[in-house]
Amino acid sequence: MAQQRIPAPAAATLAQAFKALGDPIRLQLMSMIASAPGGEICVCDLTPAFTISGTTISHHLKVLREAGLIDGERRASWVYYRPRPGLMRQLSTLLAVEESVTV
Repeated sequence: MAQQRIPAPAAATLAQAFKALGDPIRLQLMSMIASAPGGEICVCDLTPAFTISGTTISHHLKVLREAGLIDGERRASWVYYRPRPGLMRQLSTLLAVEESVTV
């Protein structure tokens, strides 16, 4: 962002991801998923960390999935979530601004 203009298609994708992360619950969920040992976490381990309903957790996970931040895989009666590192790297790179040296 500090080096060159973001093309419109990329801006649309990145804005959707930032918007998804703009909610405190989704930001916490993303943090739990991204930091999970083994690279993935069961929804059964996410839900107890919050005082909101399972339905609301599912909605927030759907928003993160639709934004391209996570993938989910159903195994028996549970869904396991893992981060999509490519988009996370793009977000990180976009926000990285090198400090300028002032003399």
